[in-house]
Amino acid sequence: MTTTPAVEALATPAQYRDAIARVREAARAYYGGDGDFAAESVLDDAAYDQLLLALAAYEQAHPEEAAPDSPTTQVAAGAAPVGDVAHGVPMLSLDNVFSAEQLVAWGDGLQRRLGRPVEGGFTVEPKLDGAAIAARYRDGRLVQVVTRGDGRFGEDVSHVIGTIDGLPESLGTACTVEVRGEVLFTQEQFERANDIRVQHGATVFRNPRNGASGTLRAKDRPYRLAMTFWAYGAVDLDGGTFLPEGASHSEVLALVSAAGVQTTRENPAAIRRVGTVEEAQRRIEEIQALRQALPFGIDGVVVKADAAAEQRAAGSGSRFPHWAIAFKLPAVERTTVLLDVEWNVGRTGVIAPRGRLEPVEIDGSTVEYATLHNPADIRRRDLHLGDTVTVYKAGDIIPRVQAAVVQLRPADAVEVPLPEACPNCGSDIDRSQERWRCVKGAACRLPALIGYAAQRDCLDIDGLGRTYVTWLVDSGAVTDIADLYTLDLATLSEAAGSDKRGAKLAEQIRAAKAKPLSRQLCALGITNTGRRLSQRIAAHFRTMEAVRAATAEAFQDVDGIGPEKAPGIVAQIAELAPVIDKMIAAGATMSEPAGDSAVDGPLTAEDGRPKKVVVTGRMTGPLAALSRTGVKDLVERAGGRAGDTVTAETAYLVAAPAANGKLSSKAAKAEQLGVQVLTPEEFADLVADYLS
Repeated sequence: MTTTPAVEALATPAQYRDAIARVREAARAYYGGDGDFAAESVLDDAAYDQLLLALAAYEQAHPEEAAPDSPTTQVAAGAAPVGDVAHGVPMLSLDNVFSAEQLVAWGDGLQRRLGRPVEGGFTVEPKLDGAAIAARYRDGRLVQVVTRGDGRFGEDVSHVIGTIDGLPESLGTACTVEVRGEVLFTQEQFERANDIRVQHGATVFRNPRNGASGTLRAKDRPYRLAMTFWAYGAVDLDGGTFLPEGASHSEVLALVSAAGVQTTRENPAAIRRVGTVEEAQRRIEEIQALRQALPFGIDGVVVKADAAAEQRAAGSGSRFPHWAIAFKLPAVERTTVLLDVEWNVGRTGVIAPRGRLEPVEIDGSTVEYATLHNPADIRRRDLHLGDTVTVYKAGDIIPRVQAAVVQLRPADAVEVPLPEACPNCGSDIDRSQERWRCVKGAACRLPALIGYAAQRDCLDIDGLGRTYVTWLVDSGAVTDIADLYTLDLATLSEAAGSDKRGAKLAEQIRAAKAKPLSRQLCALGITNTGRRLSQRIAAHFRTMEAVRAATAEAFQDVDGIGPEKAPGIVAQIAELAPVIDKMIAAGATMSEPAGDSAVDGPLTAEDGRPKKVVVTGRMTGPLAALSRTGVKDLVERAGGRAGDTVTAETAYLVAAPAANGKLSSKAAKAEQLGVQVLTPEEFADLVADYLS
C-alpha cells in the first residue's frame, strides 16, 4: 500500500521562496480567523503535503540556501497564532511517511537511535483530522483549554469549556493533569454546524478540520457549535503525580480514560499495542479499511514507541518526536474545478443535481462527478460554474462537493443554472420543498421502472415491452409496480391490442406475483441494490416483514451492504411502504424459500454451507462468454455464494493474471488473507459439471 504523493520538484531559489510563501499562506488560512477565512485556503491536504516534501527535498540538496525559519522546521509551519500560554512540555507535530517501505525505514532509524531493537512494542491509533489542544484539569476540574500554537506557546480558548463532547468539566477523581488530544467535528456535527451557520447568514465551513480550528478561536458568534474530543496523551501538571513514573503510552491513555476523558481507546479504530513494525503496518491497513465507516475524519494512522524509557532515549527534534510517526492515508478531500451541473430525475420524481468535475484523484481513484444536495443548497453554498471547489470522498462513498474557494473564482464564472422544467419529461417542477420534484412524481420515471421490473432478472414478465408499458402509465392504469398485479384482462388486452396478447400478459403477471421475495425486492428498484443483492437480502431476512423491520445496523449483516449503503436502503424501503402494502394486498409472495439446489456442489463446505467466491476482472477460457451475472449464477449453481469483497471467509478469488504482472487490490487482499486465487480456467475445471 503506497500513498506517497508526487513531489513537485523545485529547481531554483525563486521557486523555493515561492513554495515557502504558498505553504505559509495555506497554513495561515487554516490556523487563522474564525473559520471563515480558513475556507479560502488554496491548497488541499495532498497539495500541502506535496509542497512540504518539495521544500524538504530542496533543503537537503541545497543546505546552504535553506531558510532559517523554513516551514519544515516549525510546528504548524510557523503560521499558527502563538498566544501567551506556555506549554510546560512542548506540543510537537508528527513527521510523516507515505508507504510501508518508509514506515520500515522509520522503524530502522528508531532502532539505530536506541542502539538495539525496540523492546516495549508500538501503539497504533487513528490520526484524527482536527485541531490539537491541551486541556488542564486541577483537582479534577477543567480550568483551562489551550491551543497547540507553535508548540511552545498557545492561545487560551477556555471559552469552549462545556461545549465539547468527550471533554468533561469535571473528572471522577480529584487529579491534576494536562490531557492532550484532538478536537473535531464528527460528520454529523459538521452537517449540523453548517446548517446553523447558514441560518445565521454565515458561509459554510470548507471541511470539518478547518471548521473545528476556527470554532475553537471564535468568541463572539451568536451561536454555539458542538464538537468532540479524543485524547491521545497526557502530561503531569503543576508537579502533580497522577501519571505513574515510567508509565507507557498505552497505560497513560488507560488512566485518562478511567478518569472520564474520551481517548483514542474509545472509537471503532481504537488504539492497539503491537510488537513489531510489520504488525503495525497490518493494523494500519485494518484502520484504513474502517475509514469510511468512522463517524469522524482521519488523515492517517499514528505509530508510537509505547515504552516511556524508549521514548526518552529516542528523543525529539525541534518539530517532532523521533519515537512517533504519522502514516498518511490517501487524501479524501481535494480541490478541482466545477465544470457543469447535470440534473437527473430519481424514481420518486426527485430532481437531483450532480456536479461534473475536472478529473482529480481522491482516495486512490479518479473522480469526475460529485453529489450536490439540492437547488437551495447550491445557492447557499454560492456555487458557480468554473469555481474551484473542495470535493470530499471516503472509501466507496459517492464524492460530494463541499464548498467553493471563492478567491480563485474566475471572472467569467456564472451561478449554477437551475432547471426551469423537469429535465426528464418537461413537466412543471414542484419547488415547495428544498428537494425539487417533477409534478408527475413517480410517474415521471415510472415507465423505466416498470420496464426494469419486467426484466428476466426481476419479475420476468415476457412480452411487457416499452409500448405496452407506456400505454399503461399514460392511461393511469399503472401508477406504481403494485398496480401490475391488479390489472384485469380487459385493460391488458387494450394495452396489447388483442385479447390473445392480453391473456398471455395476464398469465405472465400471475406468475410474477408468485415469484419469491428476492424478485419482488428487485422489482422495487431500490437504489444500490439489484438482483444479486436482493437475493442476499431475501435469503438473510426471509420475509418482507423482517426486511421492513430491519435497522441499518441489521442490514450491514448482509454481505455487500456496508455502513454507507445501509441507511439509504432502509430509508427507501420506508418510503416504498404504500407500494409494498399494495403488493401484499394483491397477493404477491413476500417470503423467500430456503434454498436447497446448491447442496453437495463442489462449492459447498463440509458443514453444508456455501463457500464464498469473489469474481473480479475479465473472464477467459470457458468462462469468457459469461457476463459477470452469469459467472455469479454459476457460483450459486455449484453450491457457492457469490461475494463482492475479499474477506477472511472468502474461499476462492477468481481472477485472470494481470498482463503487467501487478496484483489487483482484490488479489493483494487475497494474498494477505491467504485466500486461494484461481484463474478462470482453473475455476471452470472445478465447476465443470455446472457450466451448462
